[in-house]
Amino acid sequence: QVQLVESGGGLVQAGGSLRLSCVISGSNFSIHTMGWYRQPPGKKRELVADITRDSTTNYADSVKGRFTISGDNAKNTVDLQMNSLKPEDTGVYFCNADGLLYDDSWLDAFGQGTQVTVSS
Repeated sequence: QVQLVESGGGLVQAGGSLRLSCVISGSNFSIHTMGWYRQPPGKKRELVADITRDSTTNYADSVKGRFTISGDNAKNTVDLQMNSLKPEDTGVYFCNADGLLYDDSWLDAFGQGTQVTVSS
């Protein structure tokens, strides 16, 4: 069974910083990509940033230059450093990982989410 557990959310003023962390556990799971999604209030879930096993990164245009994703393949962890936060960054942030299970089936899994609130 694969589990993703996020930490680090909270309330911060505009212009401030937060760091989100996620630990991915589970045997026989070969991770291909780790990432972060968010769901703003009343909106659909959207990709924030992701990182592949070879460290190729991808960012949503809205966070480029402000957020930095990093991953540790040995520890199966992925962090998101968020700087210069804006009220529009408010939402529930979900850790995500995809890859192959032991039976060669593809898994795309999410954590339970952590709330990030940016006040103006």
